[in-house]
Amino acid sequence: MHDIRIIRDDPAAFDAALARRGVLPVSADLLALDETRRRAITGAETALADRNAASKQVGAAKAAGDETEFQRLRGLVAAKKEEIAALEDEARSADNALRDALLEIPNLPDADVPDGTDEADNVEIARWGEPAALDFAPKEHFEITGVTPGMDFETAAKLSGSRFVLLRGAVARVHRALAQFMLDTHVQENGLTEHMTPVLVRDDAMLGTDKLPKFGDDSFLTREGYWLIPTSEVTLTYSVAKEVLDEAALPRRMVAHTLCFRSEAGSAGRDTAGMLRQHQFEKVEMVSVTHPDHSREELDRMTRCAEGILERLGLPYRTVVLCTGDMGFGARRTHDIEVWLPGQSAYREISSCSTTGDFQARRMNARFRPDGGGKPDYVHTLNGSGLAVGRCLIAVLENGQRADGSVVLPEVLSPWLGGRLTITSEGALV
Repeated sequence: MHDIRIIRDDPAAFDAALARRGVLPVSADLLALDETRRRAITGAETALADRNAASKQVGAAKAAGDETEFQRLRGLVAAKKEEIAALEDEARSADNALRDALLEIPNLPDADVPDGTDEADNVEIARWGEPAALDFAPKEHFEITGVTPGMDFETAAKLSGSRFVLLRGAVARVHRALAQFMLDTHVQENGLTEHMTPVLVRDDAMLGTDKLPKFGDDSFLTREGYWLIPTSEVTLTYSVAKEVLDEAALPRRMVAHTLCFRSEAGSAGRDTAGMLRQHQFEKVEMVSVTHPDHSREELDRMTRCAEGILERLGLPYRTVVLCTGDMGFGARRTHDIEVWLPGQSAYREISSCSTTGDFQARRMNARFRPDGGGKPDYVHTLNGSGLAVGRCLIAVLENGQRADGSVVLPEVLSPWLGGRLTITSEGALV
């Protein structure tokens, strides 16, 4: 959420920054609500002062036997009471309208984020590895002979409908191994603290992490009013809501492996084959809560943590900076990591690392206390996939496929697979 004081100070700059994201000017409407709110608050304060002064004079008029003045003052006190209530209602209504309007406005992009309208305008900043030159036509993950016994879409559809998958046998074990490998790497080598979080949250957690009100249709809501998390960004980030952290405790670096749920309301017809885009999936999520002065370097660090997972798995990738038109609602700057998928002959997103600045912190009132004293300030929050487990499974299977339908798995997974690093063309792990 945005600071109305910044908008007051330079509305033209605010509108110009939003224009880079294709958003029409909004400052005039926001400032009108702000002016109504401030005028009502000032009026209420003035009326309260008048009422208090009149209240003090009521007793004196009564003692002096001045019945006319006594009645006039009593009437004034009653009128001011009604005026205060009306002005407070007006201020409250304007404040709520201003807050609702601010909640719908996306974050402002950092100055060095490239301008653009869609993914075609994203800018590549890193590339690692070379796609293997195969002497056969590569298949997509769900078509590989050794994978098909362990990737069952028909049974999943019987259980739950479309965009679900049932993994079994070797494929299920590789999926689990990937998640454990990611977690252990982030905890033991990257210095993140492991968490196990709920997957059901209240409205406040979704609102504070900018998933509501704008993206309610993209998530699942239970009959009891709980939201199924779209990612543990929600739970990890909101864990510091309404807190004032010591500066010495920053940065707070967290990681969690959870189930994630998305309705995919905005992606009808996209990636319907295979398990690239599912309603239910697993992700290892990284979240950092940091000092405002260090959020950019923390973004670079988080990006390297995600890239390192792919490098250890031997998976070619490229990293791009998203342009203004392709960034998520809450992001100031985003680095997308795209892994090479031979079956599609394309790079596809496997991680998205973003800094939101103080955008989420303002929504959830998360602050820190400076070491040298002074007024608490808002923290900066960052989030990134480290990685999406299902998409990583797809990449491992497609990049490791062989002409006979078997799959050779990355050596780094050996400790989690008992040294067995091949899925045979019959689907066995050996």
